[in-house]
Amino acid sequence: MEELYCIDCYLREFDAVVEDVVDERYVVLDRTAFYPEAGGQPHDTGFLYCAGKAYPVTGVRKADGRVYHEIGAGGLKEGDAIRGVIDWDRRYLLMRYHSACHILSAIIHSETGAKISGNQLSEDKTRVDFSLEEFDREQLKAYEAKVNDVIDRNIPVTIETMDREEAFRIPSVVKLKDAFPPEVLCIRVITIPGIDRQACGGTHVASTGEIPHIEVFKAENKGKNNRRVYFRFRE
Repeated sequence: MEELYCIDCYLREFDAVVEDVVDERYVVLDRTAFYPEAGGQPHDTGFLYCAGKAYPVTGVRKADGRVYHEIGAGGLKEGDAIRGVIDWDRRYLLMRYHSACHILSAIIHSETGAKISGNQLSEDKTRVDFSLEEFDREQLKAYEAKVNDVIDRNIPVTIETMDREEAFRIPSVVKLKDAFPPEVLCIRVITIPGIDRQACGGTHVASTGEIPHIEVFKAENKGKNNRRVYFRFRE
């Protein structure tokens, strides 16, 4: 399966052929631009069009190396030619949140040494979890200002696919070495020069200037050494 969302995050429409349909509702294509839920980023939504009929895509997941598109109505069959259309407004919002999440995570790590333990994107806010003993809430506004400064600098964001050996020469990637099974030969790396360089399979903007300013509006203690920060875009 050709995963077009890994190659071009800005691809909104694509043509494909149905390879399989499971239980009449889960469609496997030979290629797709629909992002399957993973790494804290929600799945894409949109439509598959075939023979004048629209099939809403309500869920997307990846399993056994295949991407399954859950459709709201049956009718597609193996061999059908389809046109896929992404809900672009939703995708682009999540792209901007994901890139902002990388920036905030990098700044928290740079300022405190904290390890980022997780994140979750949504359409109205994003959260970042990190491991830290002391939690200085007053510093959160300083982190927010640093993120917004990076946004204002309009720094290009690059996406590279590297072979395993090359990727593991990057300090921030080699820390995740155990997360990549031996069969994973290529690793996708997102770089914001001077700010962050991480292995990531998600979708991202091409420049930090596309991201709205953020505001950190909530912070929580989630247990020993587990801290959580929420941010959203300013209106």
